[in-house]
This record gives sequence, C-alpha cells and structure tokens, in this order.
Amino acid sequence: MFRSVVKILLFLNGLGLCLVQFSNQAFAQDKYPNRPVKIIVAFQAGQATDQATRLIAAGLTEMYGQSFYVENRPGAASIIGTELAAKAPADGYTLFMGSSGSLAVNPSLYKKLPYDPVKNFEPISLTLIVPFFLVVNPELPAKNIQELITYLKAHPGKVNFGTAGSGASNHLSMELFMATAGVNMSHIPYKSSPAAVTDLLGGRTSVMFETGPLIIPYLKADRLKAMAVGSLTRASALPDLPTVEQAGFSGFEAVGWAGLLAPAGTPKGIITELNKAVVKIIAEPGFKDKLIGAELKSSSPEWFASYIQSETKKWTKVVKDSGVQQLE
Repeated sequence: MFRSVVKILLFLNGLGLCLVQFSNQAFAQDKYPNRPVKIIVAFQAGQATDQATRLIAAGLTEMYGQSFYVENRPGAASIIGTELAAKAPADGYTLFMGSSGSLAVNPSLYKKLPYDPVKNFEPISLTLIVPFFLVVNPELPAKNIQELITYLKAHPGKVNFGTAGSGASNHLSMELFMATAGVNMSHIPYKSSPAAVTDLLGGRTSVMFETGPLIIPYLKADRLKAMAVGSLTRASALPDLPTVEQAGFSGFEAVGWAGLLAPAGTPKGIITELNKAVVKIIAEPGFKDKLIGAELKSSSPEWFASYIQSETKKWTKVVKDSGVQQLE
C-alpha cells in the first residue's frame, strides 16, 4: 500500500513538472514579438510618414531584438496600402502607419472605400505632426506671401500648383488656402509628392503645399522659396518663416499627421505593449531631432482614436466647403 502511494505521488510530481515546462515553453513561444514585424506605409519612400516610420521601426528593432521593417505600398491616394493593412491578420505582425489622408480625408472624399478607418483598425499611438509649407519656384516673382497673393489675384487661374494627387492632404490644404485668400490656381495632380516636387523644381508648376522633410533641403539650397508655414505656430526648422495666420488669415491651419495602428482584432496586450514602446522611443533624448521639419509625438491609443474622429470632422467640412467632388 505504501509503495503504491509513493508511486502515485512520484507520478503526480513528474506530471506537475511536465506541465510547468509546457507552460514555460508556451509562454516563450507566445512572447511578442518572436518573428519579424512588417509596418505598411501607403506612400513612396522619402516622404515624412515614411521617414518617421523608419526611425520608429529602427527603435523598435533595437528595443526588441527582432526586426521591424517598412513595406512601402503607395498608390490610389494611399488606398492600396491602407486596404492591405486593413485585411492583414490581426496577430501583431502586420502594422500600419496611417495618415491624415488615409484615415481622415479619404472617408469624405471617396463615395466608397475598401476599408473603414474606425472598424478596421486598432489605434496604437500618434507618431507624427507635419506642418505643410507653402513654397514656390524661385522664378515666380514673389518674395513673401503678401506678394504671392497679389500676383495670384492679378493672374487668376494661370498659375499651376502641384499635389500628391486629387484629394491628397496637400491638395485640400491648397483648396483651403485659395478659399481663404480669395485666389484661384490650376491644379496639377501627381501620383506622389516627390513627383510633384520634381516638377516644381523644374518650373512646370509654380506653387505647392508640402511637408518639411521633403522640401527643406531644397529651401536651404535656394532651389525653392518658402512663403509661409501652415501650422498655427512657427516651425522650429524655419523659425523666421511666418505662419499663414500671421500673414492675416486667422485660424488657418494646414498640417498632416501619422500614427501607428494595427488591424482590428489585434490582442489588447499587443496594442498596450506597442504603445508603451513607441512612447518610450519618441521620448528618448535627441530622438525628436532626427526628423527636420516635423514633430515626432506620441499619445495613448484612446487619445489617438479621438483625434482621428475630430480630424475626420474637420476635413469633411473642408471637402464640402471647397467643392471638391467625391471620387468613385
């Protein structure tokens, strides 16, 4: 009898050790991330959103010892990349760097989208605020924004402005500017901001709203001239440049933004983990200085969700007031 009891106890003890080992192995396997993580960017390489994503991806790679890499999927006003991210597995291994265009502008601009900015995504953190700079080709006879407006009023519809595409954030920013300043220009849409900047440099267009990371190098090389910045406060990269509001247009604001999201249904624990990581990375000394002409900024998932909603309302009004027709 005694021997039987001992055998049973030894069996149970061994079973317990096996269960503990299995539990530890399962925990190790489930630890996030245990394989490379893809971050989809719906723009070409070189734009502000892309640059910010690469900086954050590098920080996440260093933090976790696991590769976080960028996959650029541009096209159709960011719809292609956004749809891919929305339909990706909700396992934390495909993330999305959404933008003001893909999440707040497109819903009012397009009659039908293959994704829902609210239902298809889990916000993780705001990552970037990008003011738009009003820039011109040096051949345009204007030294400041007042002279630019005077020139545009004297040549209605004869000056071309380029954008990243019809309905892109810099397009709507220009529509807002024209309505505010009472001027009229001809719109030349491109497939991307870099392509539009190329033609601006070449003189095929004359005016553009564009982000700092893309155009500041050309400003420093005197290949473009800056008239004003669209943010409510002056840009730290160009502190002597006035805002559009300071030029006499109260309340004018034209900024883009980007933030990290995951497909809807991604485990809450992964969302929380990534949020803490992004907040920590952006708060590191000197990290915010790595991107000229834009502000790297983090937030809670809840704040970012609320911000997306408020921005959607804002741009819906801009689309309606500007008369931009909805696209198919």
